[in-house]
Amino acid sequence: MEIIDAHQHLWQLARLECQWPTPDLTPIYRDFSAADFNAVSGPVGVSGSVLVQSQPCAADTEYLLQQAEVNAGVGAVVGWADLAAPESPRCIAQLALHRKLRGLRPMLQCIAEPDWIIQPAQAPGLEAMITARLSLDALISSRHLGAIRQLAARYPELNIIIDHGAKPNIAEGQWGDWYEPLAALAAQANVSCKLSGLITEAATSAELTQTGRYIEALWRLFGPDRLLWGSDWPVLNLQSDYPSWLTFCRQWLNANAPEAEAAVLAGNAKRLYRIQ
Repeated sequence: MEIIDAHQHLWQLARLECQWPTPDLTPIYRDFSAADFNAVSGPVGVSGSVLVQSQPCAADTEYLLQQAEVNAGVGAVVGWADLAAPESPRCIAQLALHRKLRGLRPMLQCIAEPDWIIQPAQAPGLEAMITARLSLDALISSRHLGAIRQLAARYPELNIIIDHGAKPNIAEGQWGDWYEPLAALAAQANVSCKLSGLITEAATSAELTQTGRYIEALWRLFGPDRLLWGSDWPVLNLQSDYPSWLTFCRQWLNANAPEAEAAVLAGNAKRLYRIQ
């Protein structure tokens, strides 16, 4: 069965724009290359990926696009652009000329105002994304869900993909104030969600077993057509490892939704990110 990892990262610590990860994050405080990714993903049957930005700057996007050019397995790149800049429509149009750029991620979790994305200053950039057929990856937590719902309703032509299930605090059992607004957001047909990053939100002592309830919730809300599997590698290494996360998700799908496994593991990522 074909598997497309809908969320992975690459970085080089020596690059000037690389401000994260920090030295305290020992398991991931080193360079991670495409060869490193292939070494962990290839043996478990992953044939392609979506490469996602990790630094909020244009230089990181250029670096990822360069990596995509020389790595055939990278089917799409989600970069970064300053949506608040007056020149953002021009910059976005220029970025969109790259054959593998398929989306942008403004790293909303790092912005103090939870409604930043729906403020007037961001409208020209968002409209430029729609014109260029670029998706918006939403790196958010529960505090942003109301604003993303407004965004989805305002721009039904904008393909919005929620990263990491909106990062529920699994370790502390967060539920209602995550699930209820996410359910309201999921009612918008232009919103999809990644089955990635959940393991990093779980308690170390429980790890994979804690995430099952949240996977079930995401399946219930987004179903077979709007749920994408991703690893969030190498951030995944903070809590687990690549084969364990993939195996756990495949076992859950086999037990609960075997008819949707192909779509969740590859088909939805290929369609939503327009991977050739």
